[in-house]
This record gives sequence, C-alpha cells and structure tokens, in this order.
Amino acid sequence: MTLAELETRLTYIRQSPSESGRLELIVSRPRTGAREVQEEGALDSVHGLLGDNWSTRGSSRMPKRASDPRRQITIMNVRAIEVVGGGRDQWPLAGDQLFVDFDLSESNAPAGTQIQIGTAIVEVTEPPHRGCYKFTARFGADATAFVNSKAGVLLNLRGINARVVRNGTLRVGDPVTKVKDPASSRSPIS
Repeated sequence: MTLAELETRLTYIRQSPSESGRLELIVSRPRTGAREVQEEGALDSVHGLLGDNWSTRGSSRMPKRASDPRRQITIMNVRAIEVVGGGRDQWPLAGDQLFVDFDLSESNAPAGTQIQIGTAIVEVTEPPHRGCYKFTARFGADATAFVNSKAGVLLNLRGINARVVRNGTLRVGDPVTKVKDPASSRSPIS
C-alpha cells in the first residue's frame, strides 16, 4: 500500500483495546534471520523469550556487544502489522517476538507501564522501536514512512521495547492486561 492508503487505516489501529487485549502470535528468533512461530513460550528475566537469540546475539549499542536489557522483548500491535505486513504468514518478518491486539501507544503504554501476558509481566522501556532498513526491505519504504510518521511514533506502530519483570508462560490467545500504569502510580486492576 502507498503511504496515503496506509494512513486511511489509522482509525482501525486506534480501536485496539487499551486495558485488556489478546496475545495473537509468538515468534522466536533462534538465530539471525530465522523465525519460529510458537503456540506457547516462556519469558525469563535473564534470557528473555526462551528459544530466542536475544541473550546471545548481543547489541552493537552496548559495551562489549552485551545484550541490551532494555530491548529484551519487542512487542508489536497486530493491527499495525496487519496493515503494513499483510497476511499473518508475513508478520514474523517484522522481527518482533510478541504480537498483541492491544494499544501500545505512548499515551496508553508509556515507559514504566507493566503488562501481564499469560503469567509473565513485562515492563515497557524507554528506547524507541522504529522502522529501519530491514523493515523497509521486508515491507517497503511507505510502510517504514508510515510507522515512523508523527502519528506512527505516537501510536508506537513499529512496536515497543520491554523487559521481563516476572518470569512466566504465555500462549497464543492469552489475555494482555495492563497491571501498572506509571502515570497514576496505581494498578488499574485490584
């Protein structure tokens, strides 16, 4: 789709649930360039998504190419990937591990927000997650311009980075629920 066509889909993406959604897809990256779709997985505060190469791959942004704990888990809104990536079989190419039907916008899930997925809890971290040359190669220049646009950045259409704060298991279909909102310093569910 062209950038103009993609922008017509913003209303659909904005209709994502803001308090409780659903886990739609789990994808591990066992090695660079490889993707494995999983029906269930485990999140670990040391290793991230078990079976994923995050903890061994390292980051060029870190000293000695250590893994960046602020980028342990990447999460993308399924409505956003559906709009830019087409069919479900294309979603894993984005490189994210978790795909959720949940509002990941800056206003709904700012850094510090804790989200329960299955029995695990992740916390949104500050580093932005933006479309890059790999995203452009897989989905096109207009898709990258869309996710990196002003609206795209505010809605976090490219997704968010998170870290595991409570180990646990997750399955496709599990609820995705906000459990801590940093703006109000309260838990939205009691």
